Amino acid sequence: MPELSDEKIMLQVREGQLSELTELFERYHVPLYNFFLRLTRDKALSEDLTQNLFYRVLRYRLSFEPASGSFRSWVYGMARNIYSDHLRQEQRVPRGVSGSEEGLEGVAGRDVTGGDGMGQDVTGGDVTDQDGRYTEDQFERLEAAMAKLSSDQREILVLSRYQGLKYDEISRIKELSVPAIKVQVYRALRKLKDLYFKQ
Repeated sequence: MPELSDEKIMLQVREGQLSELTELFERYHVPLYNFFLRLTRDKALSEDLTQNLFYRVLRYRLSFEPASGSFRSWVYGMARNIYSDHLRQEQRVPRGVSGSEEGLEGVAGRDVTGGDGMGQDVTGGDVTDQDGRYTEDQFERLEAAMAKLSSDQREILVLSRYQGLKYDEISRIKELSVPAIKVQVYRALRKLKDLYFKQ
């Protein structure tokens, strides 16, 4: 039996078959956790935000409309809203910065340039060792540079490069045109490159 699409499963959830949400959770909880982790750099907080996201998916299931876009863009739009809510709440209640010791382990062995397979990092230079792998120092430098980006720049790079969303999906999530998204990605990559090489 062929695997059901995310949209068909979500329509079943929308119609009251709540147990079907388990399949979507299995497909998306790790990528969404990684999305939050890249933005917050805090494991526990990322777990909480991921849990809150799936609670909202269940709570707002009736708002899903496949004609408006894919389930993936809908759920990442919701994740973005949860992250924005978290930032607003954190501004009201300041707390200590909580970093993650995990670094960029989730990216190890992946091409962070968006899947072109060219073995280059976001800075445009060849950074792989003789075996085609990235060094721990390079990951640390990239993580440090990512942390210095504004939250908007970090978010656009996480969506486009780490989560692999296409520009049209990101445009639906951020409610901007595709050309505006391309400009934001370009500027964020340029800033990341500057920060990476200034270390």
